[in-house]
Amino acid sequence: MRKIYGSASEALDGLLFDGMTIAAGGFGLCGIPELLIDALVASEVRDLTIASNNCGVDGFGLGKLLDTRQIRKMISSYVGENAEFMRQYLSGELELEFNPQGTLAERMRAGGAGIPGFYTKTGVGTVVAEGKEHKDFDGVTYILERGIVADVSIVKAWKADESGNAIFRKTARNFNPPAAMCGRVCVMEVEEIVPTGALDPDLIHLPGIYVHRLIQGDHEKRIEQRTVRKREAM
Repeated sequence: MRKIYGSASEALDGLLFDGMTIAAGGFGLCGIPELLIDALVASEVRDLTIASNNCGVDGFGLGKLLDTRQIRKMISSYVGENAEFMRQYLSGELELEFNPQGTLAERMRAGGAGIPGFYTKTGVGTVVAEGKEHKDFDGVTYILERGIVADVSIVKAWKADESGNAIFRKTARNFNPPAAMCGRVCVMEVEEIVPTGALDPDLIHLPGIYVHRLIQGDHEKRIEQRTVRKREAM
């Protein structure tokens, strides 16, 4: 089975359609699938539902899809640094389904594991629980959350072998693996592709069985909030 493609647009060819659901990995601007996002912008696919922790920043990452009005709904836990995300939501142009971060990650993981739903205490008594089934276990109230199954997942890893076995670096590991798992088709971009068998099996974070298409490319790695201190006088 061919897994390695020459470009992001080639890897997404035949997978995109208006109204689809996409799970996107990354946390802030760490470990985001920059090349695949650019290919989505170029494809002009519309009315997207995107499940992702946040929506990039203004003019970068998933924020590019906000600028082109290609997103209809976000399933997210953080509006954060993106002023356009906030503006579209408050003006009613963008539908937003808020999820606590842990709940969102578990919804993706559950979808990838074939689990249709699970109960959690997180969100009980808040707007997050409105309209959801409540159930008591051992005297404690929980709410039912549904697993997420996306039409396509787009993720970024640090390194992968030719079979798609992947390693993520540091913070990029938190949302990328569950996002990869929950897509019916997973497209992954990496900084380096190595021969199958070159990676230590004990270091692999995502088995290649979840990865259907793979590309290698260069990445900008922009810093979301650059914080420095003044140099001390010598």
